[in-house]
Amino acid sequence: MRRFAILAMSALLAMTPLAARAEVDEVRIPVGAGGMGFLPLLVMQKQGLVEKHAKAVGLDGLKVSWITFGGPSVVNDALLSGASHFAPAGPPAFLTMWGRTRGAQKVMGAAAMSSMPMYLNTNTDRIKTLDDVSGTDKMAVTAVKVSIPAIVMQMYARAKYGPAETTRFDKYTVSMTHPDAVVALLSRRLEVNLHFTSPPFHQRELKDPGIHNVMNTNDVMGGSTTFTMLYTTQRFHDENPKTYAAVMAALRDAIAFIKADPKGATKIFLTASDGRGWSEDEILAVLASPDIVFTTAPQNVMKYATFMHEVGTLKAKPESWKELFLPDAQNQDGS
Repeated sequence: MRRFAILAMSALLAMTPLAARAEVDEVRIPVGAGGMGFLPLLVMQKQGLVEKHAKAVGLDGLKVSWITFGGPSVVNDALLSGASHFAPAGPPAFLTMWGRTRGAQKVMGAAAMSSMPMYLNTNTDRIKTLDDVSGTDKMAVTAVKVSIPAIVMQMYARAKYGPAETTRFDKYTVSMTHPDAVVALLSRRLEVNLHFTSPPFHQRELKDPGIHNVMNTNDVMGGSTTFTMLYTTQRFHDENPKTYAAVMAALRDAIAFIKADPKGATKIFLTASDGRGWSEDEILAVLASPDIVFTTAPQNVMKYATFMHEVGTLKAKPESWKELFLPDAQNQDGS
């Protein structure tokens, strides 16, 4: 009888819908690699927006842990290992994960966060265009091969020099955080003499009269493109619908706040570690740029996917951007 009771209970649990099971009691979210593209996460953290929306759906005790992981490779590893439940990075890092996990953990896009260009800056007068990079030049990027600059430079090289030269500029790249790369470029003491960076680090570097801009990613992508986004696993989405919904609602609130109150958003940025040393006017000027857009709608993500499939770094080619994102995100005007 005891064995029968255990088997009956196991069968009952197996038939219980996922939504009825207990959700996680802690959600772990990295704050990203730094810079303006991750401002929505800083707002979510500072204003307790995930907790607010979790409480509204009955998850009063949900703990929200904000983790200070680094670049795309690190957040990808954290997501796969379970050290985090979401990953914030650019489309190339996400697409790499989407392609590698289609049959197992199944990483899926949750939402875009921002669209903005990245900028290649240098302290070397000789370098006027990307084609001038040669010899012992070293370029700092957040992650070699999978970051936005890495893929964009491959696009440029393939279009100009042909398929055999797709990885022409890979050998000049080194992984480095944006703050460390700014220090390297300004100090001129390290071998790094180029930095493919984002706002507001770009603006900080150009304040030095010895540093100039070489190109930006919009030159290659042909328009506004998703810079940062959030992604997670299908399993986390399915097993934690309320937690997932609370995070997405918090993200929408954060973006609405940034648009409605740039000064308030600036104050939040200045209190974060990335905000040290900036003035309020500097950050307000960055937020006022028409090139910087905060939105949950993906932009030009399929352009990355198509290229990565053509060169073999993405084995499966999605038919549309909607194939890359969870159903909750598909009612938007994306691309």
